[in-house]
Amino acid sequence: MAEYDLRVAVIGGGTGLSTILRGLKRYPIDITAIVTVADDGGSSGSLRSDFDVPPPGDIRNVLVALSEVEPLVQELFQYRFKGETELAGHPTGNLLIAAMTNITGDFASAVQKLSEVLKVRGTVLPVSNTPLCLCAEYDDGTIIQGESLIPVEDKKIKRVYYTNPDEPALDEAVEAIMEADLVLLGPGSLYTSIIPNLLLKQIADAVVKTEAQCVYCCNIMTQPGETTGMTASDHVRVIEEHVGCHIIDKIIVNDESVDDSTYERYTHQNSDMVVIDEEVLENMNIDVIKSRLVSYNNVGEVRHNTKKVAATIFSLLLDIEEQREG
Repeated sequence: MAEYDLRVAVIGGGTGLSTILRGLKRYPIDITAIVTVADDGGSSGSLRSDFDVPPPGDIRNVLVALSEVEPLVQELFQYRFKGETELAGHPTGNLLIAAMTNITGDFASAVQKLSEVLKVRGTVLPVSNTPLCLCAEYDDGTIIQGESLIPVEDKKIKRVYYTNPDEPALDEAVEAIMEADLVLLGPGSLYTSIIPNLLLKQIADAVVKTEAQCVYCCNIMTQPGETTGMTASDHVRVIEEHVGCHIIDKIIVNDESVDDSTYERYTHQNSDMVVIDEEVLENMNIDVIKSRLVSYNNVGEVRHNTKKVAATIFSLLLDIEEQREG
């Protein structure tokens, strides 16, 4: 089999998606990243409001993660203007994506053109060509509108949904899921990065119908305002409740402690390690893949070890290839 015949579709947003893609791009696989367009905060929210374009921030980070250009070009794309001018807070890449969208008249086309400039290893697709407005309903019945405001309430979330749920998903995103050997959900914010992609009917239907294995990479730490107190099986249950049926075949979970000082800092922020309730997961017909996945970024935040997660995904793909040829 040719080395790029193995296909993975990675669905998500935020820093989690970018972290994993940096590792995956080193393997001989066909990568498609499908990225949420529900963000309404910061620079993304400002450009979305001013120019009626989908939010570019998550897309920007994914483009950089998969790019093969010189580090200086990546640094330029990520450079955030400082000071008190109107440009303050805007990364150069966000401005370029918004500008290219206006030039081409199409957000997905703009992403494709900039992918060529950045020599992206794989394909980057917005889940939709239309900005999507995310809402959350909490257990107490209150409703909040706006992705950036959802975690701020710090209440237990009952469900998330779109005010414009009938907006179409990008056809290429649906095709990538249907043609994949493996669909990877996460890691990332459960209610604001992963589930928003699955709220579009065409994406949910594709994840249900595809013959690909569906793998969920569970977060290492709970997220205040989103997943406080939730176990690994709770994460899975919430995803499948939003889709409406069982979709997850395997779950990748962390089996390593964080260092004491980091753990203490997280607990002060009302965050804890996600409890891996393995027996419950297995009773849900989900294969549990445990590994030591803890890594730290340059400011001491807990992140997935991109090399280990990527190696796990590639191993799963090789198993799929072997089963196919057997």
